[in-house]
Parts: sequence; C-alpha cells; structure tokens
Amino acid sequence: MPNEAFAIERIGPGFTRWDAVLSLVLAAFDYMGPLIDPPSSALRLTTRSLEEKARDETGFVALSQGRIVGCVFCNREYDYLYVGKLAIDPSLQGRGIGRALIGEAEALARAHGLGALRLQTRIELTANHATFERWGFERTGLSAHDGFERPTTVEMRKALVSEPAA
Repeated sequence: MPNEAFAIERIGPGFTRWDAVLSLVLAAFDYMGPLIDPPSSALRLTTRSLEEKARDETGFVALSQGRIVGCVFCNREYDYLYVGKLAIDPSLQGRGIGRALIGEAEALARAHGLGALRLQTRIELTANHATFERWGFERTGLSAHDGFERPTTVEMRKALVSEPAA
C-alpha cells in the first residue's frame, strides 16, 4: 500500500463482511499470544460476536481497494468514549490507518459531547503504549484481570479539545 489511499467507513446495519473483520483482528492480535497473560479476548471473537458488538457499539473499518485493512469499535461509557479492538493489517502498520481510525473515534466522541477517549492496552505491549502516547494518549492507571494480583493492563486517556466553531 505504498502511496495507496484508504477510506474509513462506519459499519452500518447492512454490513456483512464479518469474516474479513474477524480475520483482520486475529491477524493483528496474533503476535500478542506469547507475550501476554491472560490471553486476549480477541481470540474468543466470532463473526457472530463481532456482529453483536457492532449492534451495541459503533464500529469503523478502513478499506484499501475494497479490502478491510483496519477496524476499531467504540462504546460510550460515562463521559468518555471507550476505544477497543483497534486492529490494523500487520503488513500495513505505520501508514496512518490506526491514527485515522482514532480520528474517527475522536469525531464520534465530540459529536456526543464527550471530553475524552479511553483505552486499555496490555502492560507487556510497550510499543503499543508508545504509539498511543504519540497519538496524544496519557497513562492514567493500571488494572488487573480477574484472578491476577499483578497489573495486566495500562489504562490510557486522550483529552479532547473542542473544535472551534466555524
């Protein structure tokens, strides 16, 4: 995809390409397998659970020449928008797709009058922490999955400044 454009589309009610989204998420999260404990919840996803997720949350896909190369799901929680299952085709990472998907999440949060994005990333995935920090997220805490006494997750937030009125 060098110099190749991509488009971001909101997942709507008629969306049917759940196999492609599932394949993308599994490929993007695959490298985490030997690094994180407990295993990622992404590994438990199915086409049906993704379809249900899209009914409860707002999803976006990134497309390049009709191929799904990225996705993210967003869910309103309190005064922020939770961003999850951000997945980019591993061969296309670093080309702005993730940043563009986060940009869509920011626009959605602003449209709902929310002041921040929030996400969680595994404590072991320090490269992910650095990427999110470059995108304006700050570490706000640590948490542990059920059954773990040690922290397993870094919580991060990005405060959103209001867009100036035109």
